[in-house]
Amino acid sequence: MSNRRNFIKNSLLTTAGLSLGTSLAAAEPAFKKNKAKHWIWTRPNSKDTEAELIDRYGAYAAAGVRGVLFEDDSELHFRTAKKMKLEAHRWNWTMNKGVKTLMEQHPDWYAVSREGKSVIDHPPYVGYYRWLCPSKPAVQEYLKQEAAQILSKDYIDGLHLDYIRFCDVILPLNLWKNYNLVQQQELPAFDFCYCSTCREAYKKESGKDPLDLPYPDGVLSWRLFRYNAINKVVNQLAEVANQHKKWITAAVFPTPEVARRIVRQDWTNWNLNAVFPMIYHKFYQEDVKWIGDAVTEGVHFLAGKFPLYAGLYLPDFDSMDELKQGIELSLQKGAAGVSLFGNVTPEVLATLQSVKTV
Repeated sequence: MSNRRNFIKNSLLTTAGLSLGTSLAAAEPAFKKNKAKHWIWTRPNSKDTEAELIDRYGAYAAAGVRGVLFEDDSELHFRTAKKMKLEAHRWNWTMNKGVKTLMEQHPDWYAVSREGKSVIDHPPYVGYYRWLCPSKPAVQEYLKQEAAQILSKDYIDGLHLDYIRFCDVILPLNLWKNYNLVQQQELPAFDFCYCSTCREAYKKESGKDPLDLPYPDGVLSWRLFRYNAINKVVNQLAEVANQHKKWITAAVFPTPEVARRIVRQDWTNWNLNAVFPMIYHKFYQEDVKWIGDAVTEGVHFLAGKFPLYAGLYLPDFDSMDELKQGIELSLQKGAAGVSLFGNVTPEVLATLQSVKTV
């Protein structure tokens, strides 16, 4: 299990629009013609055999799964999933890049907090939180080249963006106790990015240095600047995906309002083929019914721009009846399907399959 998902398991932490006029004309996979709607997030295990994978991915397909989002590159996993009539997409960490060589060679690419501390030396919350600055042209070019390299592989059907945001300036409510924090306001240690590139670019737009703002959390133009910084990165990557005639999707925070407020993520203004909000209800101390509320908000603000797949965190459900309720609510409120993260057992697949779809 990845560092990210270990962290989720142990502490329950997950993770003005800019339009570039990109037309996402990627060829529709043939799989879309069938009734398969759902997705699964997973990390491929190098010890799995082809026979095991045929059984596993065959069971996914039989349960109504359309595709798998793989958190690592494994040609065997991807090709076997495709053999079983599933789509195989590469789930890739985007702005959070704790790559040792990258940090050593390009420390200036990394984000700086309002305290003036780089994530290189002072990663917020956890040691692997090493955030790139989206405003830097060199970072944008690096991410485009990375996307092109991933999408050039014939066994990869699309690119699934994760950590496509700033660091959590405010954690979901259920996590405050884990870090002995009360985040009723944006604290300087978790507020990004105040590097020279961001400061100069915002000053050029507004005439103000963000470090001189007495209450930066209340300045709407500074907030918008950071929305647009991530929007620009996403929409540049969308152009790369479009060039390869492949899908680009993203895992995002649960609703447009929550995403903007706590991670500067303006996902309704992205040029995607689909979005996967992580509607992990217990992270926000909500019950299963809130999944429907979150889907309703996302679908409303997308206004048909692209489909929404409700991301469900399996450990948040106390029973298969609850899981069924979460899936049904998602579909009733306008989700195109759901995406599951956790231990996908035969019982989970049976529950998924039991939900009537149209």
